[in-house]
Amino acid sequence: MCGIVGYIGHRPAAEILLRGLERLEYRGYDSAGLAVTDAGTTEVLRSVGKLSALAEALKGHPLTGTLGIGHTRWATHGRPSEENAHPHSAGPVTVVHNGIVENHLALREALEKRGHVFRSETDTEIFSHAIREQIDAGLSLLEATRKVLAGVEGSYAIAVTSTTEPDRIVAAKNASPLIIGLAEGECYLASDVPALLQHTRRVVFMFEGEMAELTRDGYRLMNLAGEPIEREVKQITWTPSQAEKSGHKHFMLKEIYEQPRAMVDTLRGRVSLEHADVHLEDVHMTEAFVKGIERVVISACGTAAHAGLVGKNLIEGAARIPVEVDLASEFRYRDPVVGPNTLFVAVSQSGETADTLAALREAKARGARILSVCNVIDSSIARASDDLIYTHAGPEIGVASTKAFMTQMLALQLLAVWLGRRRGTMPFEATRDRLQALVELPGVVEQQLGCAQQVLALAHKYMNARDFLYLGRGVNFPIALEGALKLKEISYIHAEGYAAGEMKHGPIALIDEAMPVVVLAPQGSHYDKIVSNLQQVKARLGQVIALVTEGNHSLDGMSDDIIELPPVLEALQPFVTTIPLQFLAYYIADLKGTDVDQPRNLAKSVTVE
Repeated sequence: MCGIVGYIGHRPAAEILLRGLERLEYRGYDSAGLAVTDAGTTEVLRSVGKLSALAEALKGHPLTGTLGIGHTRWATHGRPSEENAHPHSAGPVTVVHNGIVENHLALREALEKRGHVFRSETDTEIFSHAIREQIDAGLSLLEATRKVLAGVEGSYAIAVTSTTEPDRIVAAKNASPLIIGLAEGECYLASDVPALLQHTRRVVFMFEGEMAELTRDGYRLMNLAGEPIEREVKQITWTPSQAEKSGHKHFMLKEIYEQPRAMVDTLRGRVSLEHADVHLEDVHMTEAFVKGIERVVISACGTAAHAGLVGKNLIEGAARIPVEVDLASEFRYRDPVVGPNTLFVAVSQSGETADTLAALREAKARGARILSVCNVIDSSIARASDDLIYTHAGPEIGVASTKAFMTQMLALQLLAVWLGRRRGTMPFEATRDRLQALVELPGVVEQQLGCAQQVLALAHKYMNARDFLYLGRGVNFPIALEGALKLKEISYIHAEGYAAGEMKHGPIALIDEAMPVVVLAPQGSHYDKIVSNLQQVKARLGQVIALVTEGNHSLDGMSDDIIELPPVLEALQPFVTTIPLQFLAYYIADLKGTDVDQPRNLAKSVTVE
């Protein structure tokens, strides 16, 4: 997603910032900007589109100075435009920001009442006005930033400069990455390592709830209370390719670990706990249309279709609208029943999937309203749609989808709540509870990532199996399908996902002592039934790997291996059950020596039938 670069030293800053942003292009963006301070003044230059446009603008309007900050933005609050691009300034203060300010509406309203005039639609601009206010009251840049952050709810990585102190950059981090780079007489700041490697390999990784003050002489690291922090300087030995992977062996592993951040970016600006509602900036359905929807058709391929099956559960439960999930490759080769009262939802990571695009066009020709869930701005599917929900997962390099799948499920969760509120099927309190759980969900997923080493041990144990069976019920049945797909995609082991209740209608014949069976059994409305299915597997000597809610030990004697899951609302269980299955597929494939990121016969975006 968005990228941050900062520099203070003795060399011209603009070129360093621009080159650093170029090394973050793989993260995805739709606009970019620089701010450079010189002789007590700061000049800002911004442009829409690729960095080449910013480079051209820089040729016509050079920015001089040896201190600056830069940013690449993927639109969330407000459309892609020059006025919404970062950096944002108010008086002497200039800010770039990644993350989400969950209480931005309340903060903005309070600032406007005190006379502040906003020039963009972003939540980021709040920082520049609020920090300026504190500087005007006599605080230093560091203290002003600290005081403002105390009132901010959400996640952020920010870099702040001020002409009142033109010899320093202040930075802070909470749930968005930020790294300090060190060189003689220079300090760097970046949201990812590749932006720094051309200049230094000596870095300090900032942790949650920390601030830093960068000068030409070095840096100071502290917590939000101002207490100093000492941290070892790391020497980066990665190659440029490894740096893009943040040191991980494969892009797929990196992207598994990026999922909490991708979820934060997908939620950014879309959840209002105060109003118990969801704001979908690119969805423009009228209230009359929403109330008149007779049916939702979700169309997608592969992993996106599994996200669609999760979405079916969520939308039917929240909005009480019948939903069908159609494989896009099948949709247009029959005579589909869609019309003006049908909401057709196309789900695609790339926005270019040929079958999904063809299905969309068929539905549109028959009068359906089109809403797309995709990850690429201005893609073909996005351009052909009436309404859009961008997932903001950032570039996904690994062919086997991970963070795109997670954010597709999240986007469909948001859509379910949005429809439910407008159709009157989700009461205020129940909605607020759901949304509160959604806001907390990235942290829960971050916690679940801690199962990696346990799953690695299981991968060693089961890597030589010829077949796997995955069983789930209800909202977790699609995750059984997805877990099986991941394993066969990248490890080339045959695997099948099944609705657990269907196991005895055929697949039970395959179960013997050589068959690992992954059973998704978190606590919920289907728990007793899934336990019964698990017992049937064990009676046939199958090797059971059970995913259970943390603290539930009732399956210990029935299972060969147990993976614990943090407790969440049943509707949110797919977000935690997904993680161990991604790790299991990844580690088995890696141990078997397959090409994890580019498995045989597969492409990232299928643009042919």
